[in-house]
Amino acid sequence: MQRRDFLFDVARLAAMCAAVPTDWRVVLRPRWADDPFQLGVASGDPMSTAVMIWTRLAPKPLEPDGGMNGLRVGVNWEVADDEAFSRVVKRGRATAAPELSYSLHVDVDGLAPDRWYFYRFTTADASSPVGRLRTTPAAGVATPLRFAFNSCQHWEQGLYTALQHLSREEIDLCAHLGDYIYEYGPTPGRVRLHNSTEIRTLDHYRARYALYKSDPMLQQAHARCPWIVTWDDHEVDNNYASEVGENQMESNEQMRARRAAAYQAWWEHQPVRAPRVRSWADLNIVRSVDWGALTRFWMLDSRQFRSDQVCGDINNAKVPCDAWADPGRTMLGAAQERWLEQGMAASRARWQVLGNQTMLANVDWIPGADAGASMDAWAGYPAAQTRLLRTIATHAPNRTVVLTGDNHANWVNEIHTAGPAASPVATEFLGTSISSGGDGSDQLSTNAHTMMRENPHVKWHNNRRGYVVCEVTPDNWRAEFRTVPFVTKPDAPIETASTWRLMRGRPGIERE
Repeated sequence: MQRRDFLFDVARLAAMCAAVPTDWRVVLRPRWADDPFQLGVASGDPMSTAVMIWTRLAPKPLEPDGGMNGLRVGVNWEVADDEAFSRVVKRGRATAAPELSYSLHVDVDGLAPDRWYFYRFTTADASSPVGRLRTTPAAGVATPLRFAFNSCQHWEQGLYTALQHLSREEIDLCAHLGDYIYEYGPTPGRVRLHNSTEIRTLDHYRARYALYKSDPMLQQAHARCPWIVTWDDHEVDNNYASEVGENQMESNEQMRARRAAAYQAWWEHQPVRAPRVRSWADLNIVRSVDWGALTRFWMLDSRQFRSDQVCGDINNAKVPCDAWADPGRTMLGAAQERWLEQGMAASRARWQVLGNQTMLANVDWIPGADAGASMDAWAGYPAAQTRLLRTIATHAPNRTVVLTGDNHANWVNEIHTAGPAASPVATEFLGTSISSGGDGSDQLSTNAHTMMRENPHVKWHNNRRGYVVCEVTPDNWRAEFRTVPFVTKPDAPIETASTWRLMRGRPGIERE
């Protein structure tokens, strides 16, 4: 497909989500045998005067087309000052179209900065749940921020009880760092089962998102506040790198087709703005989100543009090996590296925040003099890691916080440019999973105790499930690691397992 043709096509499809064309095929008053809003609502990518709101019509979510039978449906949306919608400030109508799986992405503009609003969708006699959205502070205003971040919500391995607790937190924003879905087929004996074999086609990815989105605790967390989301590997294929799949069983062309299906389904189910790309396989989600003058979030993509893993792509390969230290190997790709370096150099935000997928800190699990590194994390890409740390040290030392997912455990890491003896230049808060890995444990293994001794920059490690809540002011950052004792059965309580504090411009981090 020619580039200009695809750009026209994407723009046309996105426009379907913004306004109802004067077309007799759009049904304005459909008859619903089942609730069409079973996948909930969400808001995201907030700005000072605009926020995206999302829903998807699916009266039968796990059936092909969600039970919509090819209908194009006009859907009304409203944004109000109050939950009763007695003071509506914005309203309009959008089209749910089969080309985008009947998803709706409405970019609501003209809102007041630094404000909470309520939103909902209606069609005929059906009404969606009510969600809350929040605009960011105006440029130049350093309003304090309280936000959460989470990742890794494997459907089969546990319940989303942590998200139910997150939905009750007083937070302004939530960041999701990847592994929103898992692509695997069903595994007997798990808490609950996936709805198909391993997914590879657009219809399969759509059905998997529908399964995950059907969870009421996930819906509650989305309705609570705006989310900013990025992806990791399981939204496509475990440990994939650019156009190389996990087991290299698919050709590059097959992986591009699979990636296109996965990326399109991801976009259809997330509250993010319309893409401007040559193809769905090249969907670029790299972006920044400002919280006034306080923080700039840099939402990274370390999957689409990375070099293939080396050293057998194992978690703790002995290094050096193969092409491990090749300076041409990259995690982000040259264009994203330039974007981040130039952006951090120009940003005057008090804090720089990286929304990152895999661990940035080097952690050696091999006892003694030998060193090991995870080939899928930044330690497996030492030249790219060095370039990123140089950018942080040059432009935002000790005012950069790295938020990381993927690892299914909690970590607090000091980030150094030249080994643990040097002063730290950043802090990494690595949050555990929502459910991936099952219940976990409060007891560290013998290997974990050895790891802590050999890696003094690792300040804390924990193997429970949950999320992290951060309170940010112009000069202070406080992080609470919130955990649940189990996810394999319902009604787990929430507790704060550990709390950490850092000061802007001061090296290191302190435990409360």
